[in-house]
Amino acid sequence: MSQKTLVGQLRGATRLAVDATRGVTKLVETMHHTIASGPAVLGTPLEGVTKLLTAPTYGAVLGVTSAMGAGLDLALATLEPLLDRAGAERGALLAALNGVMGDYLAQTGNPLAIEMRLCSQGAALELTPEALSACVPEGTRLLVLVHGSSTDDAAWTRAGHDHGAALAVDRGLVPLYLRYNSGLHVSQNGRAFALLLERLVAAWPRPVEELVLLGHSRGGLVSRSACLVAEAEGHRWRSRLHALVTLGTPHHGAPLERGGHWGQALLGISRYSAPFAVLGKLRSAGITDLRYGNVLDAHWQGRDRFGHGGDPRGALHLPAGVDCYAVAGTRATALRDSLPGDGMVPVDSALGRHEDPARSLDFAQTHRWIALGTSHLNLLSSRHVYATLRDWL
Repeated sequence: MSQKTLVGQLRGATRLAVDATRGVTKLVETMHHTIASGPAVLGTPLEGVTKLLTAPTYGAVLGVTSAMGAGLDLALATLEPLLDRAGAERGALLAALNGVMGDYLAQTGNPLAIEMRLCSQGAALELTPEALSACVPEGTRLLVLVHGSSTDDAAWTRAGHDHGAALAVDRGLVPLYLRYNSGLHVSQNGRAFALLLERLVAAWPRPVEELVLLGHSRGGLVSRSACLVAEAEGHRWRSRLHALVTLGTPHHGAPLERGGHWGQALLGISRYSAPFAVLGKLRSAGITDLRYGNVLDAHWQGRDRFGHGGDPRGALHLPAGVDCYAVAGTRATALRDSLPGDGMVPVDSALGRHEDPARSLDFAQTHRWIALGTSHLNLLSSRHVYATLRDWL
């Protein structure tokens, strides 16, 4: 995200609150009409009367909400010269908000929507040779770390450890961190990331000899998507790509999103609970992509992402000529035939294994590794995971 003022972000929060109030008001109004109209077997003779009688009340609520939003926006404009940046907690809050409804924020032009940027030491980079020479270490072997859903680049520092900083010391890689709106479709972020990498390689002060992508969780899907875009469009950076590493990436989806999908469907069974099904549709495109692990536009375009249907993906492949590695976490402390996942992603999904051979990702057996007793987020801080990364790279 670019350096936007706190006032701009407060304005965005105001607009979001107004939109939420409108949405809840509409939900309550729908429930009111549904209940007042009587049982479905009797038809709905009272629904028209109910709407007529309650319309002024709900209209007044919506009108006051809009006026309040406009008034707050005007008040915030007068405070702009007086306010400075808030603390680090704001970044985590914005990242979580973007993960849940970042597509909506982007579509409505809300200032809270995160803009994709490459960062170093928490600061967004200007991709020009002069600016890069002034603020990043010298080197021709670049490591780009891609965070997961509802987080940002700060998530890579966990329990006093950062895989990127450690690999800079032990392997001489120059770590750069992607910051992006994780609520957008994976393929939308993948395309933007591919273009950003093309700009990075062109602007780097010295010829880039080697590029490594390290993605945690959803970041692995975004990285794979970027590779597919680069292959299709002939990007120069693709020929520099040496390795792709994924940590706890839901290559074939995550059960939590599937559970949310079916929970929404169950709400729609009854006419009395159906209005609440709209709440399930608040979750972002980035989250619904995690149902099966979508990485291409074709996996979601022309489809109702809240509708029913099977896995839309066809045959899948890893980038050719690249060393590809996958780490899976498991809560189990010893290897056995059936392992639980890391609390978010099943082991098979993280390792790219699928019951359909065409959809299995062909990670070499020596390039797959299971981190015992490691949760999804602790893949970022585990010293055993880091030792494996260091050996691979």
